Amino acid sequence: MVASVLDGKACAAAVEEALKGRIEKCLDTGIVPHLAVVIVGDDPASHVYVGAKVRACQRLGIKSTHIELGGLTSEDELRTIIAELNNDSTIHGILIQSPLPIHMDEEALTDLIDPSKDVDGFHPVNLGRLVQSREDCLIPCTPNGVMRMLDWAGIQTKGKTALVIGRSRNVGMPQAILLASRGADATVTVAHSRTENMEQQCRQADIVVAAVGRPNMVKKSWIKDGAVVVDVGINRVDDINSPRGYILVGDVEKSANEVASWITPVPGGVGPMTVAMLMENTVSAAEKTI
Repeated sequence: MVASVLDGKACAAAVEEALKGRIEKCLDTGIVPHLAVVIVGDDPASHVYVGAKVRACQRLGIKSTHIELGGLTSEDELRTIIAELNNDSTIHGILIQSPLPIHMDEEALTDLIDPSKDVDGFHPVNLGRLVQSREDCLIPCTPNGVMRMLDWAGIQTKGKTALVIGRSRNVGMPQAILLASRGADATVTVAHSRTENMEQQCRQADIVVAAVGRPNMVKKSWIKDGAVVVDVGINRVDDINSPRGYILVGDVEKSANEVASWITPVPGGVGPMTVAMLMENTVSAAEKTI
């Protein structure tokens, strides 16, 4: 068996195409969807991610404001900027690119963002509404992208056993909630660094979502024949044979495609869907101001 590819690029393109009509309706009412992205410091990967978000805005006609701050920027300065963005009625989405420098409290700063502009979906108000299955929340982009990709590919989750590896507030925990929620109806286990018998847990799962940031942690032998594998991880691994000096790998061994029924590529799987869901959240936030 060779797994079918869960093509995040193709799914993201379909999401973007569907967004164009919604953006046109916003423009017809005089509302220009507007995303503000704030990046602090010079982390190369963060700048790559921000670039992808800005380019997506350009493709769709979403206005973007890109604010770059030095790594020595104080937390108080960033707090002031967040307050200004909250008070700017022309801005519908605010994103603070992670990670922040170690002298900043990322959770406390996230709490300052107006929940209606929290297009990352990390504010406690949005996460709480997600737990309540309320429709008036902005859902974290990566978990939402995973769900949309499964639906796009026609993959059934109802009654299936799902294992989410990782319990972060931005991916693992909301992913588990979405898979277990009414409509998705999977039976979900959350695994983490303290989980015993991880291999056994994997081999029982119809759907495996790996989101731990550890290269090739999930082995081919852990995957049940015919399982669906969603690899959220994207890790740099040194490789002297690569012109860049490194290669990008996921949290799951690439050879898992020999036993899975569906698998996301790395890169080109979950990443494009994360950006697409950010665009959708920005448009949704803009629509609520009409």
